[in-house]
Amino acid sequence: MGELRYEGKVAVVTGAGQGLGRSHALFLASRGAKVVVNDLGGATDGSGASQTPAQKVCDEIKAAGGQAIPNYDSVSSEAGAQAIIGSAIESFGRVDILVNNAGILRDKALKNASEAEIRPVIDVHLYGTIWCTRAAWNHMLGQGYGRIVNTTSAAGLFGNFGQTNYGAAKMGIVGFSHAAAIEGAKANVKVNVIAPAARTRMTEELLGPMADKLNPEQVTPVVAYLAHESCDVSGEIYSCGGGRVGRVFVGAVPGYYNPGLSPEDVRDHLDTIRDVSQFVLPKNAMEEIGLLMKVASAH
Repeated sequence: MGELRYEGKVAVVTGAGQGLGRSHALFLASRGAKVVVNDLGGATDGSGASQTPAQKVCDEIKAAGGQAIPNYDSVSSEAGAQAIIGSAIESFGRVDILVNNAGILRDKALKNASEAEIRPVIDVHLYGTIWCTRAAWNHMLGQGYGRIVNTTSAAGLFGNFGQTNYGAAKMGIVGFSHAAAIEGAKANVKVNVIAPAARTRMTEELLGPMADKLNPEQVTPVVAYLAHESCDVSGEIYSCGGGRVGRVFVGAVPGYYNPGLSPEDVRDHLDTIRDVSQFVLPKNAMEEIGLLMKVASAH
């Protein structure tokens, strides 16, 4: 079927100065996309700033014959996000692809977590995704085309000790993406989510001996497909790392039905309530409510 190419497409990759974002930006550029390389250039906890990381990636892209411009704004504010997307419009005239990748870590057990650990993490991950998507949204709707790839985490999907702040932000991204995918459907704007496992500045200590087998470049092919015009799926989540890729989903089960439900009914029928052998995948909130109506009508 041929190589996936991106000629004529403009991609914005946030947090693209290092790690996963760098890999995504380099690959998209190597396949013909014009790329905005966004990176504030701060430390893994979000402190500080430097233009060097974004500029270095742009230099790499240009040295290889590609087209790229750097951007140093923070995703954590609406104004910063507007400036990031604005740089794509000003330099290249459009925005077709948005990869929301920027992130920081401030891990702390909940009992010890203060606002200084919680708010900045949510601002960068969740609000950064929301603000950048919103800044690009009307451009994509207006041109009848867009591909958005957001980044969640196993810590959000399944939980991880010391990461209640990060987990909250990352699961928030899933909910945001599901709703955005529904809103973008008629305009051919696809919104999908990856849950990557890769060796980066943020994860090296967390991954331990597994780190050497989890290169960022093994995640990028999933991003590249989801960002391509041939991608037909939307509103889905893909776990990827080390060469493996698999879908993760939120499902619902038929459960137990009793219009006169009591706490004792919940206790006595907990096995049925928790039985996942017959799950369904609702496409939206109304379909999940429809599951209740289907069960009710059968009684």
